[in-house]
Amino acid sequence: MAKDEDPRARRRDGTVDTVAMAGGFSDLAASPYRRDRDRIAGSPFFARLGGVTQVVSAAGAGLLHNRLTHSLKVAQVARAIAERIEGNEYDRAVVEPLGGCDPDVAEAAALAHDLGHPPFGHLGERVLDRIARHRYGLADGFEGNAQSYRIITTTDVRGPSAVGLDLTAAVRAAVLKYPWLRLHYPDPHPAGMRIPPRGAAEPADAPGTGSSKFSAYSTELADLRRAREPFAGTVEGWQQTVEASVMDTADDIAYAIHDLQDFHRIGVLQHAPVAAELTRWATGMAEFAELDPGRLAAESRRPGYSLEWLRRRLHAKDGWIVDDEAFIQAVATVRTELVDELLAAPFDGSIEAEQALATFSARWTSRLVNGVLVTASPSTRSGHVLLGAAQWHEVQVLKFVHRRFVLLRPDLALHQRGQASLLSTLVDALDAWLVDRDEVSRLPRRLHDLVELAHAEYSALAEDEPELLVGATGEPVRGADEVHALARGRAVVDFVSSLTDKQAVSLLDAVSGRVAQPWSESFVL
Repeated sequence: MAKDEDPRARRRDGTVDTVAMAGGFSDLAASPYRRDRDRIAGSPFFARLGGVTQVVSAAGAGLLHNRLTHSLKVAQVARAIAERIEGNEYDRAVVEPLGGCDPDVAEAAALAHDLGHPPFGHLGERVLDRIARHRYGLADGFEGNAQSYRIITTTDVRGPSAVGLDLTAAVRAAVLKYPWLRLHYPDPHPAGMRIPPRGAAEPADAPGTGSSKFSAYSTELADLRRAREPFAGTVEGWQQTVEASVMDTADDIAYAIHDLQDFHRIGVLQHAPVAAELTRWATGMAEFAELDPGRLAAESRRPGYSLEWLRRRLHAKDGWIVDDEAFIQAVATVRTELVDELLAAPFDGSIEAEQALATFSARWTSRLVNGVLVTASPSTRSGHVLLGAAQWHEVQVLKFVHRRFVLLRPDLALHQRGQASLLSTLVDALDAWLVDRDEVSRLPRRLHDLVELAHAEYSALAEDEPELLVGATGEPVRGADEVHALARGRAVVDFVSSLTDKQAVSLLDAVSGRVAQPWSESFVL
């Protein structure tokens, strides 16, 4: 197939890629996928990630990672994995019938994968999802991955047609980490599979709400279908493309390593409690294996109990790969290299401490990237590109350490409760402005435009695919007023999710009258 006939290079507007004007300047790269990478890197949605929380607020966090530095590291790892696949004759032969693996596509998808993360990271994601479903009746709710896809296809205006970034099908498909909608697509929905793909199952505590993870809203369904067209017959409808699988694996690798670095650097991740957890489980694994679930849950704060809970959870969810011997070895490896080597000496800012941190990061990144495998027939719980068994277990243990000794800390919970309250209050204030007939004409221009955009989208759905237009309770949405209410909710969520942490705080202060000086910052996202 000639290059100009490559369906993967077809852009959102339906044209095969040509050198085009994007965001007011000509694309500079020759490769259509490199042009996509440049468009994403030049987007202000990408720049704003420097002010968005990774785990703790980016504001005043010194050398801690934010969503921008995280995305850059994921892109670095994704490109390394893709180049290894392209450079290996066997791996290349496996992926070519599946649509191929272009390093530029994988890198572009990695840069774009977190564009939709709202202020305050995953905490903000949960708050906005709850608001979208419960306050506005949006069955799609809010999901960071779906918001990323909405940005690159709809709400960013830097593409030639001012609707999204006009990216190629290959890159758009590679951003679809979870290539389904929350409820409606595809049919049958992957949530109903005997072993659902990772993220497709409903949350245990929220039955009837649809998949816990998904990569597009109903408003972007037509675009999702077009992006996936070149891969029809090569990967299953619910499967990631190879390049999406590369991006997903790279995200896991980066996340498992750099958050541990951050919290060692600021003294949160302490040697003693982590060592006690891993050592107690390793020396008493037979004893823990005999405990009933109730006892395990009741004693979860005692050393060793939470790690045993992880082992059982992996058996329940990932029987396709979990192995007790590999888990034991992973615990031993993490205990040696993270606990006994890195955490043994508190970080004091010295050259020696910085070198130890850099060595830890480089060694683990290399180990995990070198452990990446390619398979033609993956489990439903995995993509075609995945970590080998040893590395997969090591990542699970590293993530456990992060969750157990960082995310579950009461002081972080206290901080996050305040952030959740801030976002809810900000949504209330903006919504009140939207329904104030005397003041609606003075809305921030970006919010006004987002309302018009969402109204056009939901009106089109009501006319063309009304089965997709349902409220959070599953009831059909009928009538202009109900359609407008959905549009208002989506617009407010789009607007708030596009703020940085600092902008969210400052905007609430301004709209609540807590600052005396005139408001001067433009919200152009």
